[in-house]
Amino acid sequence: MTQPTSEPSDLRRIHIFDTTLRDGEQSPGVALNHNQKIEIAHALARLNVDVIEAGFPITSDGDFECVSRIAREVRGPVICALARTARADIERAARALEAADRSRIHVFTSASAVQMQHMLRKTPEQVIESSIAAVKLACQYTSDVEFSGQDVMRADFDFVIQLYRAAIEAGATVINIPDTVGYGTPGEYGALIARVKSEIVQGRNVEISTHCHDDLGMATANSLAAVENGATQIECTINGIGERAGNTALEEVVMAIHTRRDHYQAETEIRTRELYRVSKLVSRLTGMPVPPNKAVIGDNAFAHESGIHQDGVLKHKETYEIMNAELVGREAAVMVMGKHSGRAAFRKALADLGYDTDGHSDHGFNDEALNALFVRFKELADRKGQIYSDDLHALVGSSVETSETFKLERFQIAMGTDMQPLAYVRLQTPDGVREATATGDGSVEAIFHAINAATSIAPELEVYRVQAVTRGAEALGEVSVSARYGEMTVSGNDVASDVVEASARAWLRVINHIVAGHTKEKSAVTAETP
Repeated sequence: MTQPTSEPSDLRRIHIFDTTLRDGEQSPGVALNHNQKIEIAHALARLNVDVIEAGFPITSDGDFECVSRIAREVRGPVICALARTARADIERAARALEAADRSRIHVFTSASAVQMQHMLRKTPEQVIESSIAAVKLACQYTSDVEFSGQDVMRADFDFVIQLYRAAIEAGATVINIPDTVGYGTPGEYGALIARVKSEIVQGRNVEISTHCHDDLGMATANSLAAVENGATQIECTINGIGERAGNTALEEVVMAIHTRRDHYQAETEIRTRELYRVSKLVSRLTGMPVPPNKAVIGDNAFAHESGIHQDGVLKHKETYEIMNAELVGREAAVMVMGKHSGRAAFRKALADLGYDTDGHSDHGFNDEALNALFVRFKELADRKGQIYSDDLHALVGSSVETSETFKLERFQIAMGTDMQPLAYVRLQTPDGVREATATGDGSVEAIFHAINAATSIAPELEVYRVQAVTRGAEALGEVSVSARYGEMTVSGNDVASDVVEASARAWLRVINHIVAGHTKEKSAVTAETP
């Protein structure tokens, strides 16, 4: 694992502020429960991000409890909570952060005329007045206060300077310049950062932060332009997820700065070998697949099909590769496992991929968990033949689960061109076996109906996604579902070589999450955040 360097460096230090659990979780169709958010937070800590924006505590009891739990359990990064300029928001954020080793309150308002008039219904003078009061209040709870004015790229820049000068004089230690709607260009955004630095920071111990959205596909370019002009913090998300077209992608800015140190004269302390694993984790838990052509972590990022490219790479990697695959946690060589592999080989294969197979950490596998995973591996190998490293990543990912009230023991599908699909399921429960049959317009709908009948729980399906996660004709299929049950939005996923089986297991995860109460309330605040 790449460790942060302790040697002196003349490169500027760029801090990475991760908002996957706040802005990223606002992506349409994403519904993370508490355990999933904690798992991502621990992964971000291993990645060595500087700040984790854990949530928006005022929005719901669920968000407050989750931020509090992250503050208690996650060590290393600064834990940050979002708040509007309202006293109740700031006090709620402060209470949620009480157990954190290092905390930050992130206060935001709006800077553009359209948002001040139609969303805040305040005059510019009132916005400045409420911002000063909010920053001063936040400073009573923590010495680390960040201030943001939404939609700066559509605002009057003279007003932006006035607003941020007031926030700094009130005590803000970080000023964040959010292009909330992705309107700016790199030249415009970089020029504004330079103006902020020269006119109001002026050598003060105040950090300039960037927060860019990708509506026009320029989030990464805009963030890097900000770095060129004096910003020392980048707010971003894993895989670039977020509202609308998403946010600046963490993996892109980190590897751009790393690969082009000669240009940016800057560095981060991210453990880059964790990037691919964290990307897969976030994709799996959110149900948002990563496009194959995605920079740095897409399946094709280090693949070469053209004969000319293949010839060049075989002779010397740097002919067509500007980064090393291993540097971001990818495997340069194919690892093959199969049905003849024993437990020792299976354990070593997982260890080689970076998993704790000795149960030393909270996220490691003890012997019981490893044996259960080995059984699933053997079942998969019998059907699929060769097992690759991506298969093992997917298998490990699908093994994480809450308590299983209902467990799939057996299923059967009957279908044909002249009949409606019929599904049979047999489930194991703490009270014994339950069986049911049902029909549907397709095999997946039929098995969902059968599971609903067997469990007496019938969520409403909202999102269904399926994708191949490994290679070949017998590739594993990953199914991600999101469903609504009353006021709750619940998600589940699973992998199998049979898409119907993966669908059934993913739906059962939804049912089990509902039974266990591991749900996440959607934000009650409708105002768009930075």
